[in-house]
Amino acid sequence: MQTIDCVVAGAGVVGLAVARALAVSGREVVVVEQADAIGTATSSRNSEVIHAGLYYAPGSLKARLCVEGRRRLYAYCAEHDIAHKRTGKLIVASEPGQTDGLRKIEANARRSGVDDLEFLTQSEAESLEPALTCAGALLSPSTGIVDSHALMLSLRGEAEAAGASFAFLTTVARATVEAGGIRIETRDANGEALALDAGAFINATGLDAQALAGRIDGFPGDFIPRQWLARGNYFALPGRSPFSRLIYPVPVEGGLGVHLTLDLGGSARFGPDVEWIDHVDYTVDPGRSAAFYEAIRRYWPDLADGALQPAYAGVRPKLSGPGQPAADFIIQGPADHGAGRIVNLFGIESPGLTASLAIADHVVELLYPR
Repeated sequence: MQTIDCVVAGAGVVGLAVARALAVSGREVVVVEQADAIGTATSSRNSEVIHAGLYYAPGSLKARLCVEGRRRLYAYCAEHDIAHKRTGKLIVASEPGQTDGLRKIEANARRSGVDDLEFLTQSEAESLEPALTCAGALLSPSTGIVDSHALMLSLRGEAEAAGASFAFLTTVARATVEAGGIRIETRDANGEALALDAGAFINATGLDAQALAGRIDGFPGDFIPRQWLARGNYFALPGRSPFSRLIYPVPVEGGLGVHLTLDLGGSARFGPDVEWIDHVDYTVDPGRSAAFYEAIRRYWPDLADGALQPAYAGVRPKLSGPGQPAADFIIQGPADHGAGRIVNLFGIESPGLTASLAIADHVVELLYPR
């Protein structure tokens, strides 16, 4: 039987950030990941956007951790030479009746501590982005993009440098809350079992978080929220983007609408849309492009027929379903559930990438309050 300070389940960007934060604070850390590499699911199937923190309810975990995480992420990328760019973003009203929605976003963002937004008239927005057609826009200068894989490699490297170790192709078969710790039973790709006695257990498995929480003996089931799955499909535009900033419409139910994001090479991709599904499936249906053309042409009417190509899809681990208000992150610590030194991270969808460093500090504080 091995004894360890902390076991982190999940090596996506949040699990890596948590492992790093624990390791640099002097804890002995083992990261257990069922895939054969870091960041193979939600962390590598997103827009790679550094969000400013405009849309989330003021005071919510999403709002607080996004605003703080964005500041931390820009500083971390600069310090560690991780490719990123503060591109800025335009949230556009495609018709005059949507400008009230922009004002509401602006007011909400200011209540969350985002104080650099600028309201633009139609002519001001279209002069910034000549390919754009709109009735007005909000400019968010602190929105940007990041090389998410380079970020995750850096987080893993720092965690390992501080003593953390990684077990890939390994699943947590079950865990048991015991006096003074958590017994964790793992199984590797060859079916071999290994048990660990951990002082703390962090469930950062994203899409699998609810299932894993259900395998913890002694953990109260009432604290495991329902999960909904929403696939977000992306389509790519070959060649160089006609826009230099990210372009977002006014948000829609379940997401932020079909927006244009950029990669660090200057190419454009569109998405994600919102497609409610009942199991994890990353297949992109080319037929969904029809709705993309319709949505994109509201702000870029010159999009040519046949220009979009299916790219990839991600699946959001959502805590709210169709027609329900957007849910906050749920990050449960010992004081919440009373079942030992366990932290469960549920519903870590967007802005999880942006918030990852702040989430990690929050988890450490829940486990080891100062």
